[in-house]
Amino acid sequence: MKMNDILENFVIYTSNEEKALLDTIDGIRELQSFGERERVIIESLIRKSLVSKIQKNGSTLVMRNETQTTC
Repeated sequence: MKMNDILENFVIYTSNEEKALLDTIDGIRELQSFGERERVIIESLIRKSLVSKIQKNGSTLVMRNETQTTC
């Protein structure tokens, strides 16, 4: 069995709040541009590998990962 066959049906659970925030992230944005509650949700999305955190010139940037299979 190939790895693609296994991952084809792989689903990452996201809450309604996470889905809504994930839809608003387009391109690269500064983490500080989000509110406190949104930053907590983004940290959860980072742990789920749906969002990447980038450190650049002393600031923290976030971007949505391209491949997403969410439920």
